[in-house]
Amino acid sequence: MRGLTGAEPVRARSTARAASTATAVFAAVVLFASGCGASGTGARDEGPARVDGGASPAAPATAASPTPDRVDAVRLIKRDPAVSAEVKRELKPCVADEYPVDVSYGNLTGEAGDDVVVNVLTCGDAVGIGAYVYRRQGDAYVNVFGAEEPPVYAEIDRGDLVVTKQVYDRGDPVSSPSGEIVITYRWASSRFAEKYRTHNEYGPVSGAVPSPAPEG
Repeated sequence: MRGLTGAEPVRARSTARAASTATAVFAAVVLFASGCGASGTGARDEGPARVDGGASPAAPATAASPTPDRVDAVRLIKRDPAVSAEVKRELKPCVADEYPVDVSYGNLTGEAGDDVVVNVLTCGDAVGIGAYVYRRQGDAYVNVFGAEEPPVYAEIDRGDLVVTKQVYDRGDPVSSPSGEIVITYRWASSRFAEKYRTHNEYGPVSGAVPSPAPEG
């Protein structure tokens, strides 16, 4: 489900997206270089969130909801102490009061009500700089997952949480990431546990040059 802005979200699960978002990735890396200490690889594993079973303080679920079935994702992010100061600073309106967030609703944790997945993006380029999952507890939502290593994007896939990040090897030009890491998490024992990890390597845009067939 689309968020509060018209900007297209980064869907890093297909190789076709890699070239089109390269400039945006570079902008996100430069943006976070000073505040987040980004490494040369451009991505790192965030690991299972809330491994110790802890959760950030709950935010009101209904106080600022525009409809009974929806949440105010911007207020949820800005009130959440688990969200970094860098992400909160970058969460600004792109046009008028339109914020660059994507919001998805679905059952990830087995609760009767929907869980909420919020992706915070950059304006214009729609590069994911933060991905979070909120679980409903009574009349409030609690942060049970967070990843803040751009470019990052979280989605709901058949009841699982899927987090995708592009990866850069040493020497890669900003226009050509080496591939992507796709991590699938499943809710178990009151936390998200990693179930699958896939590393997709991007090939040359023009394709490999075929080798001549051996003689004889």
